[in-house]
Amino acid sequence: MTTSNNTTVLISGATGFIAQHIISQLLAKGYKVVGSVRSTQKGEGLVKIFENSNFSYEVVPILEKEGAFDEVLKKHPSATVFLHTASPVTFEVEDNEKDIIIPALEGTKFVLKSIKEHAPQITRVVYTSSIVATGTPAQISSPEFKGGEDTWDSISYEEAKENGVNAYFGSKTFAEKAAWDFVEQEKPNFTLSTINPVYVFGPQNAAPKTRELNSSAQIVASVLNATDSVPSIGGAFIDVRDVAKAHILAFETEKAQGKRFVLTNSVFNGQTILDIIVANFPQLKDKLPTGTPGVSISGPTAFNDKNAKSILSIDYISLEKSVVDSIKQIIDI
Repeated sequence: MTTSNNTTVLISGATGFIAQHIISQLLAKGYKVVGSVRSTQKGEGLVKIFENSNFSYEVVPILEKEGAFDEVLKKHPSATVFLHTASPVTFEVEDNEKDIIIPALEGTKFVLKSIKEHAPQITRVVYTSSIVATGTPAQISSPEFKGGEDTWDSISYEEAKENGVNAYFGSKTFAEKAAWDFVEQEKPNFTLSTINPVYVFGPQNAAPKTRELNSSAQIVASVLNATDSVPSIGGAFIDVRDVAKAHILAFETEKAQGKRFVLTNSVFNGQTILDIIVANFPQLKDKLPTGTPGVSISGPTAFNDKNAKSILSIDYISLEKSVVDSIKQIIDI
């Protein structure tokens, strides 16, 4: 795909942790960006953050409603790329089906339908999925799991409704499958690529004005706030700036069309994050538990991420830089 400063990119869920980094990188490359937000207040907040005439926003209050994007798409006939990043990332809700599964699934189906019907000029769609769409919770936490770009979570709809974690796994799996099914059955003008990251760390695009952190940043903050013992957390990580870069490469790169991309860098646990904090912020050492410095860890290192490595070829940001940049921002708050 040839891209230029005339290319307009539409991005849903523009206030999101990953989305803001994508927008920032797109603007730096000269793209025009239109972000969907749930309210004018949120949109104006982004205008202040980006301070760039190439950024504008449209209010879409309810994503999971048929036709929610119809008017936005009609209003921006110059847009040729759509990045669908909007989806709930939470485990604590009143109704797992209503608050997590349905918004992700219906929101994805409806937005693709709107693109096909009202924006035939859009030729690239990139969907933000997750590693959780590639296997069950038990599989993904196992060092033996070799799934990834070619596997799916086998969770049923009924199982997905049982608890918050299952609902999140199910929502990402069902929504991504629905996206691939749509392309196969409806034969739209656009190609689809999906980004399936592991735990996403790193600083927020703009220094937050409050102590409210996204769910991944809370993992790093939980170690920073530990007093008696090291939090028992762990998994595989990728930096948010690399995830943003992957979204852009996924629509810019011809070979990326029709592919899933698992993004994974290295493994972490509470101790590895603690060791990084102590090494880089010695003034915090006396306030933190000691744990067992330098302890080796095992984790899900065998994910199949061949597409990401061979097609996107991103030089990933290290866990140390990711954690240090996050901690600096948290301390500033």
